[in-house]
Amino acid sequence: MKAATWAAAMLATLVSMSAWAETAQEAAVRKAITPRLGEEAKVESVTKTPYSGLFEVQVNGDIIYTDAKAEYLFVGRVVDTRTYQDYTKARLDEINKVTFGNLPLELAMKEVKGNGKRVIAVFEDPNCGYCKRFRRTLEDVDNITVYTFFYNILSPDSIEKSRNIWCAPDRSKAWSDWMLNGKLPPTAPANCTTPHEKVIELGRSMKVTGTPTIIFADGSRIPGAIDTKALEAKLSSIK
Repeated sequence: MKAATWAAAMLATLVSMSAWAETAQEAAVRKAITPRLGEEAKVESVTKTPYSGLFEVQVNGDIIYTDAKAEYLFVGRVVDTRTYQDYTKARLDEINKVTFGNLPLELAMKEVKGNGKRVIAVFEDPNCGYCKRFRRTLEDVDNITVYTFFYNILSPDSIEKSRNIWCAPDRSKAWSDWMLNGKLPPTAPANCTTPHEKVIELGRSMKVTGTPTIIFADGSRIPGAIDTKALEAKLSSIK
C-alpha cells in the first residue's frame, strides 16, 4: 500500500474510533489509569489505537497515551514517519469540532460584509493583541458574516470594555474603533446587561483556552490570528 493511501486509511480509522463503545479491554485501561492521573483529571474516553498497542486517553480535552496495563504515560504527538501525518492533531481537530448551527449566536455581535455568505464565529477579548491583528485581517476580507463572542479572559477590565462596546448604539463600529484605533465608546448605562457569563460558560464548554479562536462553518477551529491568505484558503476549502 502506498504511503499516502496508508495514511488516509489510518486517519479514517482514527476519526471513526470515537463512534464505538468501549471494549472490555478499553474499560479495564480506563479503570486502571483514572486513579493514577489524579482527582482533577477527567477521563472522557479510552480507545485502543492502530499503532504499537497504545491506548488513546482523552483527558481534560487533551490526548495522552498509555499501554495496555496503564503502567506508562506517553505525552506528545504520534506522527507517521513515512507521511509525517500528525495523528494526534487530527484526532484533536475531530474531537474539538462543533456543530456551527448549534452555537447560541444571539450571544454574539453580528457583522455582515458584502453578501455575507461565508460565515465564521470568533472568540475575542478586547485586550488581546492577536485579536486586534486578526481584526485587521478581516478588514481585507469581503462577503463574510462574522459573529464575535466577547470572551473576557485576559484582564479584569476586559469585562467593562466589552460591556461599553456591547451597549453602544452601533456595536460593530464601537468594536472596530477600539480594536483598530484604540478608541473606546462612552461608559454604558447602568441598566445595560451583557451575555458575559453565558459566553464564558460557552467557551469553557467548548474548551476555548485562548483568543482569538476562530470557528468555521464546518465546525473546525483555528486558535490564534491568521493572515488574509490563510483565512481565504480555509474559507475556500469549506464546501
